[in-house]
Amino acid sequence: MYLCSMSYEELWKPLTKLYDAREAKAIARLVMEERFGLTMADVLCGKTGDDAVLRHIQQRLLQGEPVQYVLGVAEFGGRQFRVAPGVLIPRPETLELCQWVQEERKEERGERRGITILDIGTGSGCIACTLAAELPEAQVTAWDISEAALAIAQENAKRTNVHVSFEQVDALNIPLTPDKWDIIVSNPPYVCEQERAAMERHVLDYEPSLALFVPDDDPLLFYRAIADYARQSLTAGGSLFFEINPLYAEQLKSLLSAMSYHHIEVRDDQYGKPRMIKAQR
Repeated sequence: MYLCSMSYEELWKPLTKLYDAREAKAIARLVMEERFGLTMADVLCGKTGDDAVLRHIQQRLLQGEPVQYVLGVAEFGGRQFRVAPGVLIPRPETLELCQWVQEERKEERGERRGITILDIGTGSGCIACTLAAELPEAQVTAWDISEAALAIAQENAKRTNVHVSFEQVDALNIPLTPDKWDIIVSNPPYVCEQERAAMERHVLDYEPSLALFVPDDDPLLFYRAIADYARQSLTAGGSLFFEINPLYAEQLKSLLSAMSYHHIEVRDDQYGKPRMIKAQR
């Protein structure tokens, strides 16, 4: 650590070209905490990080690169996950989906039998690793089509000290495995191409399009494929959980009903948007 280097203020103020002041300060605090192990008390006392490193970080941030990619880590549910441009940055809404799965499981846990959970499109592995940690009786499997994502997810399983079985599987071409899973959970691609214009630059330029976008003419593409697989591969009474695009919540609810799922429930996220759905086989 150095006492004469780029200050906290010098780090965050230029970031207001891209972010509002509050977010720019939060990003600067995160850099100081994660990269240099400094608390805000340290920063207020004038402590800072290596000047050359800070300037390099600042330049990447000014180019619009998300701070999580710059630092290589993202916090999710109190755990640190490695992230890189090959995987989506874990978001608070996805944690709410994990918490819903945990909530249901804890309500049904009377006999404490083991259960099987499948996470389709695991990305960083944040869902699979979180559920494996919070539900230790569960056998968790996670699929992704991307080798790069699977490598990161496997590293995150080691970081979080959990066991998850990872497999390379295409969500649009899944071989049938009848009555295998008690819970299937997925945060599949759900952003339509026509929504690009309203998205922030740091998402469009850095986060993987493969994990984000679906065709405008088929917004439920992945949901349909996964639900079709799940209605045969879930055990009787098993549950299917999705993170969803709020724009298509009612369409997805109708689709699942037409596929003979029951006890279908949509939940809002912390921002008041319909963001999750649960259906039972």
